[in-house]
Amino acid sequence: MSFPPADLSSLRLLDQLREHIRYRHYSLRTEEAYVHWVRAFVRFHGSERHPRDMGRSEIEGFLTWLAAERQVSPSTHKQALSALLFLYQHVLGQELPWMAELGRPKRQVRLPVVLSHAEVSRLLVALPEEHRLVGRLLYGTGMRLLEGLRLRVKDVDFARRVIIVRDGKGGKDRVVMLPTALEGPLKVQMRLAGELHRADRDEGLAGVHLPHALARKYTRAAESWVWFWVFPQGSVSRDPRSGGERRRHHVQEQAFQRAFKRAVHEAGIAKPATPHTLRHSFATHLLQAGTDIRTVQELLGHSDVSTTMIYTHVLRVGSSGVRSPLDDLVSQFAESGRSGASELLPGYVVDGLGVSAAANDPKISGAGPLVTRDLSPCYAVHPKSACPILPSSTAAAISAS
Repeated sequence: MSFPPADLSSLRLLDQLREHIRYRHYSLRTEEAYVHWVRAFVRFHGSERHPRDMGRSEIEGFLTWLAAERQVSPSTHKQALSALLFLYQHVLGQELPWMAELGRPKRQVRLPVVLSHAEVSRLLVALPEEHRLVGRLLYGTGMRLLEGLRLRVKDVDFARRVIIVRDGKGGKDRVVMLPTALEGPLKVQMRLAGELHRADRDEGLAGVHLPHALARKYTRAAESWVWFWVFPQGSVSRDPRSGGERRRHHVQEQAFQRAFKRAVHEAGIAKPATPHTLRHSFATHLLQAGTDIRTVQELLGHSDVSTTMIYTHVLRVGSSGVRSPLDDLVSQFAESGRSGASELLPGYVVDGLGVSAAANDPKISGAGPLVTRDLSPCYAVHPKSACPILPSSTAAAISAS
């Protein structure tokens, strides 16, 4: 049985939950998520009932409602279950056999959304100027959004051309490269941040938030320049964990997320891209360039290389040289001049030169010629005799439609 620490004496249930979470040094995001699910659980069964008086059937009823009615994802379902188990085991001090029997949703493996180089370029251009540097930093280093926004002055080493990511996912530190293209913009950003730092000192505001009680150990560190944010917020706000003390926070992730969503639309990217997609694209493009997967694993901060291997699945089909049998079939019709190819590609004319759009077809008029690849590979030796790059017939047909 798990007993609560002796010095945690809050009366309200949610306050007790917060104290137990902070006692175990869980992240603020975990605290917010657990409080949300416990509150939702109590409201689902009626606020007059205390969780101490409920048990397995109530938990299963709530989780079933989430899965069947709300249709939440397996990861959200699992997070809600973890919050309730934490409540009963650590806050209420109950360790009952049925807790181990609660079914956990099966984890679904999803391929990450990855942008091409051209899409990343359009996206970064479409980002507003005040958010563009953050977007370039995420793509250029593979950092997560909060890791980039929480960057402090002391963690950017221009001499060694590295950035130290502090307290990343799982509380781990790691080192990533400092892109040469960002050295100048980051120095300009730090000069702007320095102006806000001096204004805060002149106004007598509290220093920035420091983790793990460092503010008590080093009393002036919070007010020092080296601990200041690289991307400080334009206005001051109240610290939710220090009794509402006014201090300057880093840029809020919601602001960047909203700007990113608008930029994806303006760039004409038909993919469900989020700021985390830049991290996926960073890893995929490094592997495409021939970077060792162990190096990519270290840059991403993955504990297990199997997590990094997901990006090889993204590359496997597109870069393996596997050709669709439909392309081979259409090419054979085109080279032999046989009839019947028009049935394979309605609206296109197949002749000895390849496949082209029918001039009298209004659906695809103006689509231009659809050229098939040569069946015989071209092994060019001299640079001037390099083979032209021709699109596949399938890809062109899709783009034309």
